[in-house]
Amino acid sequence: MSVDIARKNLFHDRTRFLITVVGVTFSVVLIFAQVGIYLGFIENASIIIDNTDAEIWITSKSSANFDFPLAFDERRLAKVKEVPGVADADYLILTWLSMRLADGGSEAVELIGFNPHTGVGGPWQLVEGSVQALKAGHGLIVDESAFPKLGALRVGDLVEVDETRLRVVGISRGVRGFTTAPYVFTSLRTAREVDPRFRDRTVFIVARVVPGHDPSQVAERLRALPYLDVHTRDEYSLKTRLYWTLQTGLGVGFALTALMAVVVGTVVVAQTIYTATIEHLREFGTLKAIGATNRMVYGIIVEQAVINAVVGYAAGLLITLLAVHSSSLTGVVMVVRPPVMLAVFIVAVAMCLGAAVISVRKALQVDPVMVFRA
Repeated sequence: MSVDIARKNLFHDRTRFLITVVGVTFSVVLIFAQVGIYLGFIENASIIIDNTDAEIWITSKSSANFDFPLAFDERRLAKVKEVPGVADADYLILTWLSMRLADGGSEAVELIGFNPHTGVGGPWQLVEGSVQALKAGHGLIVDESAFPKLGALRVGDLVEVDETRLRVVGISRGVRGFTTAPYVFTSLRTAREVDPRFRDRTVFIVARVVPGHDPSQVAERLRALPYLDVHTRDEYSLKTRLYWTLQTGLGVGFALTALMAVVVGTVVVAQTIYTATIEHLREFGTLKAIGATNRMVYGIIVEQAVINAVVGYAAGLLITLLAVHSSSLTGVVMVVRPPVMLAVFIVAVAMCLGAAVISVRKALQVDPVMVFRA
């Protein structure tokens, strides 16, 4: 019976119901947007780490994150290979350079130099060209996501990176960076020719572990090497993500906006449910006069809140999924996976239930005698 009364109360005033649903929908969409864009940014921040076929990352001491590392002596590679459990290891260079554009301007790029013989640290999906073409020297692989900044390059095009002419030998897909500078790839040899600072230095040593060995244990052995930081892939990925989340204020900004969405949604829902409750006090008094318990009254108002939450969430999710598709076309990455959907649904229900608590206290205090007053 309480369910029927709850639905009749809600749908009796469709305008108020619509306002409530719009409030919940706005809140849900804003939460999805903030969480989705944040997750998209953070996944891009560690995209090279997560997609590199190496279980261990070795950096200079106190290197903050992947995009701003410090170089160290390349001779450490021999020491790394001697550690039990290390199957093989490679150099990996990352340097910030300038690429001249076709219109005469220039754009900053993050040049990654890797070993094309192993492919470790290089692009993982090519739509044109090949990694092997880098072995010939002075070759470059550009990701599709860089086209808005660098122009629609094609295999065979010549580009100039820090006054060195390179030929585009491949087009990759899915390597969207976190910073404003796009990633481009070349061989270690070419990277050192373009940027002489790395002729006898490296930025990373990436090591693969012998099958059957625990990467954490191998990393612990490698930590005996002085003046270096050693991380497993998951540890370095998390370190990079935490840097951008905590050290730059990025996480706080997204969290505050998401919290504001919850507050706004709660206020809108609380106001409409409270108003509806006040207008139906006589009906609640009638229910109590004929024997309805406080639990039944509570159930009616909670049922209204849950209906508002479910309808508003469904509308918000639909809008969000459309936005995810549209954002992929504009270059903005929104990550909305089932765990995020579930979490936002729980927040929406909790938000509406919290708003209902404000209203239910007034309804529980109603005196059944008011029904018999003129």
